[in-house]
Amino acid sequence: MFVFVRDYFKTEKASSVVLAVMAVLGMAAANSPVCAYYNQLHGHGVAVVVNDGLMTLFFWVIGIELKREIREGELSSWGQALLPVAAACGGVVCPALIYTLYNGGTEAMRGWAVPMATDIAFALGVVGMFGTRLPASLRIFLMALAVIDDLMAIAVIALFYTSGLSVQALCMAAGLMAVLVAYTRSVGVMTPFLLAGAALWVAMFSSGVHPTLAGVALGMVMPLPMGKAVLHRLHGFVVFVVTPLFVFVNAGVPLAGLDLAALRQPVSEGIMIGLFAGKQFGIFGAAAVMIALRAAKLPQGASWGQFYGVCMVAGIGFTMSLFIGTLAFGGGEAMTATRLGVLLGSLASAVCGGILLALTLPAKGSRL
Repeated sequence: MFVFVRDYFKTEKASSVVLAVMAVLGMAAANSPVCAYYNQLHGHGVAVVVNDGLMTLFFWVIGIELKREIREGELSSWGQALLPVAAACGGVVCPALIYTLYNGGTEAMRGWAVPMATDIAFALGVVGMFGTRLPASLRIFLMALAVIDDLMAIAVIALFYTSGLSVQALCMAAGLMAVLVAYTRSVGVMTPFLLAGAALWVAMFSSGVHPTLAGVALGMVMPLPMGKAVLHRLHGFVVFVVTPLFVFVNAGVPLAGLDLAALRQPVSEGIMIGLFAGKQFGIFGAAAVMIALRAAKLPQGASWGQFYGVCMVAGIGFTMSLFIGTLAFGGGEAMTATRLGVLLGSLASAVCGGILLALTLPAKGSRL
């Protein structure tokens, strides 16, 4: 029994199940007699610790994975990277345009980037449920797409969701980055690197730039062998502790007083339709253009129906979308609408994408 549980929790399916459970628990806590205690998570700084502190570890892992993909993975050559790069661009632009159609010219435009992100853990968890029935090339495409998507989201956070910049703190952060780059070229000892990384986080926090970006920077400058060792040790903690905590803290949507009119709010509609329709149309459309121009090829062994199913699954924007939402709105009615839109848009993408894949993939036990 222990061996089964241990092996199960190594799978992507398990991580998506944990995130789903924590989302349900967050919803339940926000709509139960303990809702006052749940709301105090934000009032007493717990949310800050999770969103600004622990999530730095999440972005550290993302930074290491990005470097690994660029150095030796699916992004190591332009030919390999073109299809997911083009698809990711389409999957960013189209949802943002849809959100703008609903919220252009209003204060809610600050949330334009919320529906642009793909949740790696949830998306890979959904396609992972099909096991070997799913062509490996489609899983690799989705993983590369999600990694590029996260890189774009990180760039958006750095450019559009920072305020009150401190030049002195930014200069300190730049100096620390230079020290880290020089250090990692000649030395591979972890402790000084971590101490400098902690100082970088403090400098970023003081500068007005969101401190989680320090995690991405650390992952990108860390030597790849050292990064792989960190990834091996940290990945399970991030997947099964950090991101579930983040989801629990941020997923609670108070349902009291909500009715169908709540779904018609521009913020909710823009996010929900942006994730569900914008992501799949943008990703599939951009990829189809590249394939039609013979600049890229359909993933090996995949049909157009299966490929479109994966594009639909990429509309699951849970973790990163909620994260951007917290940066854009902080709290209040706009954040409630954001959570509602993210939850419904992600759920629709997961269910519809899963159904399409189930219909287009070969039956279990059959040969491709």
